[in-house]
Amino acid sequence: MESFKSTPHVIACDAATIYSKLTNPSLIRQLIEANAANIDEQARQHLDTVKFTEDSISIQSPMGEVTLALDHAGSIEDKRIVYTASESPVPINMVINLEGQPDATTMSTAELQLSIPFFMRKMVEGQLKEGAERFGELLSHIPFDRL
Repeated sequence: MESFKSTPHVIACDAATIYSKLTNPSLIRQLIEANAANIDEQARQHLDTVKFTEDSISIQSPMGEVTLALDHAGSIEDKRIVYTASESPVPINMVINLEGQPDATTMSTAELQLSIPFFMRKMVEGQLKEGAERFGELLSHIPFDRL
C-alpha cells in the first residue's frame, strides 16, 4: 500500500478534543462551514470536492468519487483516526495522526494510503501528495477548541 503524507502541522488544541470532533463526520462539515472565513481561498475551493455525512466523507479523486467511512477498529483514541473506502476500485485509507504535545497543542499529519496499480502511480501521485498536504493544512486551520 502506498502512503502519501502531509507535512506535520500544529493544531492549537489537545488531541482528545480533536479526536472527538474528527470522529463525527457530520460535525466536521458544520465546523468547516462555521469557520469558512478563517480558511484561505485556495483551501475553500478544494472543499467543494468534499462531502460530509453522518457516517462518511466523500472526496472527488482522480479515480472518481471515493466514500470513506470511520474505521473504529483501525482508529486509536486520541492518537489515530482512520477512514476506509467502502466502495472503491482500490483499497484506500485516510489517516489522521495526532501527537499530543506538552503545551496542549497537537502535532498532526494527514495521510492517504492506497494500493495503486503501478502503471497509474505516475498519473496520480502528484495529485495524491497535494491532496494529503491540503487536507493536513485544512485541519490546522480549524479552531477545534472553540467548537
